[in-house]
Amino acid sequence: MNRKLYFLAAVVFVFALAPFRLAVAQQDTSASYAVLMDAESGAVLFEKNGDARMMPASMSKLMSMLLLFDKIKAGEISLEDELLVSEDAWKRGGAKSGSSTMFADPNSLIRLEDLVRGVIVQSANDASIAIAEGIAGSESAFALQMNHRAKELGMENSNFVNSSGWPDPQHYTSAMDLARVARYIVLEQPDHHAYYAEREFEWNGIRQFNRNPLLGSGMGVDGLKTGHTEESGYGLVASARKDGQRLILVVNGLESKQKRSQEARRLLRWGFSAFRPYRLINAGETVAKVPVWHGEHRHADLVVREPVEVVWTPGQRSQLEAKVVYENPLYAPIDTETPVARLIFSAPQTKSVEVPLWSKHAIKRSGMFARALATLESMIYPPVP
Repeated sequence: MNRKLYFLAAVVFVFALAPFRLAVAQQDTSASYAVLMDAESGAVLFEKNGDARMMPASMSKLMSMLLLFDKIKAGEISLEDELLVSEDAWKRGGAKSGSSTMFADPNSLIRLEDLVRGVIVQSANDASIAIAEGIAGSESAFALQMNHRAKELGMENSNFVNSSGWPDPQHYTSAMDLARVARYIVLEQPDHHAYYAEREFEWNGIRQFNRNPLLGSGMGVDGLKTGHTEESGYGLVASARKDGQRLILVVNGLESKQKRSQEARRLLRWGFSAFRPYRLINAGETVAKVPVWHGEHRHADLVVREPVEVVWTPGQRSQLEAKVVYENPLYAPIDTETPVARLIFSAPQTKSVEVPLWSKHAIKRSGMFARALATLESMIYPPVP
């Protein structure tokens, strides 16, 4: 078959469920690892060592909470349930441990929602271990469930051996994988995402404040989690919303709290100032009309099933090109459930992206006499190569 390309006037980038990289290079950071992502589209606006393995410290607790909230949604457990803070949870994560804690008493029963606030607001290791033990029987068994869920989410560079982020050579993730976790929480767990914006939580008469330095900064930040150990350096996973656009930022490997705050602010400001979301094609909109042979209709209207959106700088958007690729001509019968063409986007400094196209209407095969006339016509007026 001859293949014919139909070019469109509109120039767009496509909404995707999985993160895709825009290959934008006009930025740098003192963080050892960084990812800046548009939450809605999954477009990666900037990255530095995004897929490299790193120690996540308490940012691991995001994966613990993601797994927990999935179980709550499935009805396996309730926020009203009470869980036991075992002697082991108290020794390894409580006041005796010297680590981040909610100061829970050993052998006490605590509502799951209070433990959740301990984990998210206070970064409490005792609460994190208690949740893991209460759900899976042990922290190691809970970590196996974390790993299983991580694989389902496409987290290819992650392995968890505990629920708290306590340093271990086999406990690692990547900035890109943490961005995936944050995006899932924002988009799929919006009711629970609000916990990450809480500024303080008090337990056992001890009030502690959220360690996220960007909450209340006026930048639209409403979560998610900090992390720090000697091995990992200072890290932060943040989500921020401004003028209808939400960005997710991951930084790690910074040398101080001050550097963490400065870099996070700078990268978020740059992201909001440099990039804009654009919707250029709506779901069901016709993008091309192509010839059909041996059909009851001579042409098919090709449509997209999902909205096509742009996350780009205005200058880069103006350089994008788009084309429709299909077998010329299409042959009837044509249904509405099988893609019949591809919409391909390309531009300098970015990978090509393909979007499937469907016929807007089903087209039946024409009668024998009509097909004979069409064949004769093709011999007199062959398709344009």
